[in-house]
Amino acid sequence: MSTDNDFFRVLVYDLAEERGDIVSLPGRGGMIGGSGLAALLYAKYGLLQADALDPGQPIIFAIGPATGYFPLMSKTVAGFKSPYNGYYAESHAGGRSALALRFAGLDALVVTGRARRPSVLVVGSRRLELLDVHYLWGADVFTTGKLLRKIAAGSSGHRSIMRIGPAGENGIAYACVNVDTYRHFGRLGLGTVMGAKFLKAVVVQGDGDLPLPAEKGYAKLFGEIHEKVTSSGMMEKYHNLGTPANVLPLNALKSLPWRNLAATTDPEADKISGEAFADGVLMHNAACSGCPVGCIHVGMVREMFSASHRFAIHQVAYDHEPNFAAGPMLGVTDPAEVLAINDVADRQGLDIISAGVALAWAVEASAKGMLSEKDTEVRLAFGDAAAFKRALWLLGHKANDFYALLGRGTLAAARHYGGEDFACVLGQEMAGYATGETYFASQTVAFRHSHLDTGAYSYDQKHKEKDVAKVVKFLVDDERERVLLTCLVGCLFAREVYKPDVIAAVLSCLGYGELAADLDGAAEKVQRARWRLKLATGYDPTKTRIPRRFSEITTWKGPVDAAYMEALRQGYAAAVLELVKEE
Repeated sequence: MSTDNDFFRVLVYDLAEERGDIVSLPGRGGMIGGSGLAALLYAKYGLLQADALDPGQPIIFAIGPATGYFPLMSKTVAGFKSPYNGYYAESHAGGRSALALRFAGLDALVVTGRARRPSVLVVGSRRLELLDVHYLWGADVFTTGKLLRKIAAGSSGHRSIMRIGPAGENGIAYACVNVDTYRHFGRLGLGTVMGAKFLKAVVVQGDGDLPLPAEKGYAKLFGEIHEKVTSSGMMEKYHNLGTPANVLPLNALKSLPWRNLAATTDPEADKISGEAFADGVLMHNAACSGCPVGCIHVGMVREMFSASHRFAIHQVAYDHEPNFAAGPMLGVTDPAEVLAINDVADRQGLDIISAGVALAWAVEASAKGMLSEKDTEVRLAFGDAAAFKRALWLLGHKANDFYALLGRGTLAAARHYGGEDFACVLGQEMAGYATGETYFASQTVAFRHSHLDTGAYSYDQKHKEKDVAKVVKFLVDDERERVLLTCLVGCLFAREVYKPDVIAAVLSCLGYGELAADLDGAAEKVQRARWRLKLATGYDPTKTRIPRRFSEITTWKGPVDAAYMEALRQGYAAAVLELVKEE
């Protein structure tokens, strides 16, 4: 028998009809929320066989049962069909997005159809409106945000502005969505889907109330978790240097990609370390709503205007992954220039990881005579930050045939111009870890092709033995544990705090006792459901491949073992297919 707790409250909005309806959808006990809810909604509203940019395809923003009630439950899951690869995809972001949806009284927002003109959807507990913003089409991300804060005024502390830049409008396949300036729905092209829908932005106004749980033990449990988060030291590294603290350890382990992965270590790593960023460019820390940690590090970029001899200061958020893509992968070792490259990508609405890796390939392809300066319109060379900033503008604006092709992905360009062997693509452009066989195989096959799908990059740093069955089991089990957290929806940095016993206590406190009693079963159900959707949209894990460049490097363990890496890829692919068969 279903209870009120079993139902999700979902707003489904049709851009073409300019109409929204509240839907009460059962399934909490099986799909939890977040990742599970996004999968449930895509199964209901998605077009499995249609093109990713078909107007009927939905964009789904989903939160979880713990959103707004406990520390670090601050993420929103976006579900959509990816224009980058054509498969069902997820992207996660924080900022104020999750809390705004909670205070708007929603578990999820589903957007379908295509607007008649460039538009902004404004959603709140007391407001639902589609605004004509044709004058913002072509505007960069930050100009758009500045104007929307005035156009959609109100609920500023509980308001989230999710917007795209020129890259999304121009159909660049890895265009991202900027969330509240410092966060992003990155990877796999959610910004492209919004652009195809003429949807410049979604503004969520958290203008409602949030009653606290009636459970007597709520305050005590909240206090215990808050203490772990803020005083135990478990989250300290994320507040202090943040993830850029990874740079020097990875470089020492010969696991940091340099210059299109031509090297895995470099003596100049100290110039772009977390310490160097903190000393040279850090302005302040920020946090997603509902998070006391403050892991968002915001740096300063000075933009000089030569004619007037004046300058402007831009605030740019940084983490290890964007720093890697704008820094060592491109041979750039000045923190100020790394931030400046990130700033240009942000303004264009480009996923900097994908764009940076794509440009790294273009540099090597140019050096090998596969590309001409006529193609790139600027001479590309490792370390030339000015050239990369110009190239990112050209990419975001799809300036010519080359940038249009590069905008479909590095491999799309490599198949046309040559250079597939040194295209650093593992399902999508790699992230900032060159730790070895486990990570490379994992990212190639994994659901989001993401370093966050499993702890494979960490596994590589701790294990030298070669046991395919053991590694594959680790990948499947670790993914399931992370899926549980992305259903709640919590920050994955908090996984050492939110162990299964704590998650069970949280769910019980919120009135989901049956769900708390079978966490493994629920997590497995969501894990299988996500994979089934991805396979139903055309994904075949057995047909993935790892480009040769990844077998040419050396890590702390020695040269990469290509045969072992291929065995891991095949083993993980087989495990995914077996997982989908299970009931």
